[in-house]
Amino acid sequence: MFVYLCKKIFLMESFLHHKNKALQVIADKIYNHRRISEEEALLLYTQADTAWLGVLASHAKQQASQKLVFFNRNFHLEPTNICLYQCKFCSYKRKIGEEGSWEYTYDDIARIVEAYKNTSVTEIHIVGGVHPQRDLHYYGNMIKLIKSIMPAIHVKAFTAIELDFMIKQAKMSLSEGFHALKEYGLDSIPGGGAEIFDAEVRKILCPEKSTGEKWLEIHREAHRAGIPSNATMLYGHIEKWEHRIAHMSRIRQLQDETKGFNAFIPLKYRKENNHLSHIGEVSVVEDIRNYAISRLFLDNIPHIKAYWPMIGRDTTKISLSFGVDDIDGTIDDTTKIYTMAGFKEKNTMTLDEMLKLIKSAGYTPTERDSVYNVIQTFEN
Repeated sequence: MFVYLCKKIFLMESFLHHKNKALQVIADKIYNHRRISEEEALLLYTQADTAWLGVLASHAKQQASQKLVFFNRNFHLEPTNICLYQCKFCSYKRKIGEEGSWEYTYDDIARIVEAYKNTSVTEIHIVGGVHPQRDLHYYGNMIKLIKSIMPAIHVKAFTAIELDFMIKQAKMSLSEGFHALKEYGLDSIPGGGAEIFDAEVRKILCPEKSTGEKWLEIHREAHRAGIPSNATMLYGHIEKWEHRIAHMSRIRQLQDETKGFNAFIPLKYRKENNHLSHIGEVSVVEDIRNYAISRLFLDNIPHIKAYWPMIGRDTTKISLSFGVDDIDGTIDDTTKIYTMAGFKEKNTMTLDEMLKLIKSAGYTPTERDSVYNVIQTFEN
């Protein structure tokens, strides 16, 4: 409480004494629950002091979720890394038969899921490559298999890029496809594949894959079908601040329309083993500034998530003072996407490690389900 009061005093003083009047106006808007514009977001990227951003974002986080920081108990399933597309930022994809490729059979998937049958895990997160020979029904039957083993598990599955392809392969409309997937047992969508919506940036990064407009259309249809989702943004490559802001603005507009997004997840570009390695990676300071501005701009999205297997435990802890209120889950070393791109830490965090990380940052660890219903808080 003392730390929060100090931040509150600092924030109030910033209204009175900040030399940049435009930034003072933004602070006043945040404090009075008013939306900031794209132009004001650009000012935050270009002119705002990092510590000042942290104070503002912490205030916004406090309004959204008080002192709670969320996590869940989950594991990932990546059925294949075989993919049609040639995205320049990707370190994960392989061609059929290429060294390092994999294609799990249903028996493989059953064995993976069986290992979690009598555990406290509540979610399975499924994403992978866009396999040229698999359609909606293949993945729908995979979901049915998973639910036959763990009936209560929440299935959060498939990027918009995977969904676009599998629904077309099944010769269905988006509406038909989502209703079919819901019948198979799909519960929510993780939000990947958004990258940066700007057409010129996508032309360089991922010219073959679905457009930014298609990503938005797919999530709109999912929300209409009663399937909630998250939203992502891949940052730290060739994009400019204006591209990030325009990207978040499109997400904010769709959220105004559908109210279907649970969380926004900035995803950091990692440089190893892909065609953009020469550009390097942005700094930790840029990471935390980006989290803060995401929290301030996306006033209608309940949660901002720092995906810890992407940025590591230390940066994740810092991010909690810059508007982040979710750090994903335990994962149990079940994803290869960021390890193949150069992430060095082991992709598992025990419950005790997660509680310690959150508490040491001054927040209350809160276990949630996949749609942010509280399972339990760890006050002491």
